[in-house]
Amino acid sequence: VQLQASGGGLVQAGGSLRLSCAASGLTFSRRNMGWFRQAPGKEREFVAVVVWSDSSTSYADSVKGRFTISRNNAKKTVTLQMNSLKPEDTAIYFCATGGRGWDPREYDYWGQGTQVTVSS
Repeated sequence: VQLQASGGGLVQAGGSLRLSCAASGLTFSRRNMGWFRQAPGKEREFVAVVVWSDSSTSYADSVKGRFTISRNNAKKTVTLQMNSLKPEDTAIYFCATGGRGWDPREYDYWGQGTQVTVSS
């Protein structure tokens, strides 16, 4: 199983970024797909998840209304559209699969991460 995250970068506060995660080696259409992030000195935290069965979504309160997660089963990709970015969104963002909640221990495969830096 491979999860390849891309799309990170440097953006000013209020700006937008779009992260993508390409999956291979798994039955993508039957897997929940999530995004987590980890800031320096902090624990990895849940950002969003999209469920395989009905594409329902769940978000951390800190990103609700600003971030949107979506999936494309034909392309085996999951995308995180991030708008109205804040400096506190600065972190390494990881895509992951297997769980559907906030606990990273539920997820069994992880991508390598992509850096997002939001300047004030």
